[in-house]
Amino acid sequence: MRRLAEVSFLNIEEDKKYEKIVNDVYEVCFREENLYDYKIYISVILTNEEEIQKINKEYRNIDKPTDVLSFPMFEPDEIEDAKKLEEVLGDIVVCLPIVKRQAIEYEHSEEREFAYMLVHGFYHLMGYDHIEDNDKVKMREKEEKVLSKLGITR
Repeated sequence: MRRLAEVSFLNIEEDKKYEKIVNDVYEVCFREENLYDYKIYISVILTNEEEIQKINKEYRNIDKPTDVLSFPMFEPDEIEDAKKLEEVLGDIVVCLPIVKRQAIEYEHSEEREFAYMLVHGFYHLMGYDHIEDNDKVKMREKEEKVLSKLGITR
């Protein structure tokens, strides 16, 4: 299997189970969006609330922690050109303590919540958002399709 993601841990204990989930999720995402045969990959940073709050403040001017942040390297219309390069598609930062709390709050597994954050971040890198209702519907359909293919349900 080729490298789909580069996973790093920022001020949080390393745990290989997260790396496996990242690779499993992105294999389905890349195949779903016809990216698997290209050399692009995603940088995934797993961290704690303090670190994600710093990043959120620096890049979004929002001084509070959040569950996931996505930083695309390309505009949606540039992704086709990015396929020709060995290039990072973007960065995704996930706050593991928030993922764990949300899993309890939403009454599903931590794996499901973590996978959802990864898929959600991926589709932001692909240019999707959820500001307008019709865009939100498109994004949610894609997210649920990937999670379903992974066998990860609520």
